[in-house]
Amino acid sequence: MRLDKYLKVSRLIKRRPVAKEACDTGRVKINGKVSKAGAEVKADDIIEIEYASKKVRARILDIRETVRKEEATALYEILEGAEID
Repeated sequence: MRLDKYLKVSRLIKRRPVAKEACDTGRVKINGKVSKAGAEVKADDIIEIEYASKKVRARILDIRETVRKEEATALYEILEGAEID
């Protein structure tokens, strides 16, 4: 799955255009490497996201095309940083 789509489906970032912009400006890394929006993600990858005032590291646990809002947190495990609203 594309990185920008995963960020949106998992609700680590709420909207796909925002996820794409974050990726394209170098604020998202996969396994320590700056990644573009089209990069492929898979289970066990580590994603790092730099928000304006915080940084979040999460391990991908599952990849699904769609998920309900209540179930989105089951797609990843927070390793560092704050929980996502």
